[in-house]
Amino acid sequence: MNNQNNRGTVKVVNGRYRPNGKFHIAYPNTPIYDENDKLMGVTNPRDLTHIHAYGGEAIFFESLKDGKLLGTQCNNPDCEHSGNIAIPFKIHCPDCLGKNTVIDLTKKAYETATVHTFMITERTGAFNTLKKPIKFINIEFEGVDTILMSYMSFGEPEIGMKVVPIFKTVDPTFTILDLSWVPKGSSADELPEGFSFSK
Repeated sequence: MNNQNNRGTVKVVNGRYRPNGKFHIAYPNTPIYDENDKLMGVTNPRDLTHIHAYGGEAIFFESLKDGKLLGTQCNNPDCEHSGNIAIPFKIHCPDCLGKNTVIDLTKKAYETATVHTFMITERTGAFNTLKKPIKFINIEFEGVDTILMSYMSFGEPEIGMKVVPIFKTVDPTFTILDLSWVPKGSSADELPEGFSFSK
């Protein structure tokens, strides 16, 4: 059977993962020669499918396709830090370990998101899919106790700059790359393909 046709897939049945197919596919080695035809080594090509379970964070990634930015809040009256709001999404309060409440921070992001710090990089990891240079930004929100790391799709970041979220609502990847930021005041026709402002 063709390796592509038997590539590993996963379904959830009765709350349990049910893998099917091949998750590790080896291909024939190929020799590596130098300019004098001296054998220097071989390649060992592999195709590996990784299962990444989101657990309680699945709601965060799924909400991005709907143009929503979710965070969490500790509402435990016995917690010293009750009322603290977190983004990135935290399932449990790090102080009392109680389960946090999911809250919608989309409006707050549009009204108060500000670049806290930034970094522009030309060098990336092996599996990067973002266009270089990548403009990583750390974003702070009024009334939120944490800072979110993300990236700008266009524009030049500056500390204190007002930014707004955009969402990959067409063909989402269900990863953090479905959330990006643009300078406040940007228009919809400037957005990258597949991205939109909140619905």
